[in-house]
Amino acid sequence: MNFDQLNIHNPLKNAIADLGLFETTPIQEQAFPVIMSGSDVIGIAQTGTGKTFAYLLPLLRMFKFSKSPHPRILILVPTRELVLQVADEAEKLSSYMSFEVGRAYGGTNIQTQKDIIFNGLDLMVATPGRLLDHVSQNSIDLSRVEFLVLDEADRMLD
Repeated sequence: MNFDQLNIHNPLKNAIADLGLFETTPIQEQAFPVIMSGSDVIGIAQTGTGKTFAYLLPLLRMFKFSKSPHPRILILVPTRELVLQVADEAEKLSSYMSFEVGRAYGGTNIQTQKDIIFNGLDLMVATPGRLLDHVSQNSIDLSRVEFLVLDEADRMLD
């Protein structure tokens, strides 16, 4: 299946074209309609099969612009490296959209992250520990979160 068959809008099509992608992977093809229907998904696939795009594409497809400063999409990941990777992929896919991506992970200045959150986010990618730091310091409001992704949930439960 190619990405045109997924009923995605032009900003996503343009970003996908910029990335040189043409064909969906099985996890992307199977997850897209289920996520678009509003159902929960548990996806298991080998590394490098496009799992991140499998959940980012439908979430970005469903995204409606809002002036809310609080994130409406929250992605929890187990490591700082994965925060950076997922956030970079989200920025690539949303490059033709008015869409702000934030990163929250330990080992860096929390005040810098607070400033970014204060300026408004649509999507936050975070490690659980640093997200709890932000919640305990009231720097993030999770009441507006509409979509929650637990990426590599099995690793977070270890």
